[in-house]
Amino acid sequence: MPDSQRARDQFVNDSLGNPAVAYSASSLEDSQSTGMEPVLGGALSEKAVWVDEAVCIGCRYCAHVACNTFIIEPNLGRSRAIRQDGDSSERIQEAIETCPVDCIHWVAFDDLKGLQDQLDSQELLPLGLPSPARPRRILPRQPQH
Repeated sequence: MPDSQRARDQFVNDSLGNPAVAYSASSLEDSQSTGMEPVLGGALSEKAVWVDEAVCIGCRYCAHVACNTFIIEPNLGRSRAIRQDGDSSERIQEAIETCPVDCIHWVAFDDLKGLQDQLDSQELLPLGLPSPARPRRILPRQPQH
């Protein structure tokens, strides 16, 4: 057994039953976290699920298949990914395949912030409401004969 392993085992055995050891433990300052690590996934989780709400038609298929990952947003009637770890990757992939308009995508975790900002800049209306009318085209006057 290597000396470092033996020393660590000895420290664990000596510290059992001694609550003061919790206050003397070194902090995790050397981990150099940036705050951009995937939630609950660490370095292993490199992809995230993203719903393009501008394309979503509100069919609810994804929310029925992967109910811990997707919800239907109550005001707009469109799907939204609420948890990245709500369902297994296989279940999320199944939900992606049920989407009739292909508005659900796997993206890199680093791209989520930019995609959310892009979506926030768009004006989305609730599904089922008429879209705003375009300005009426004014035709040039035709000379009367």
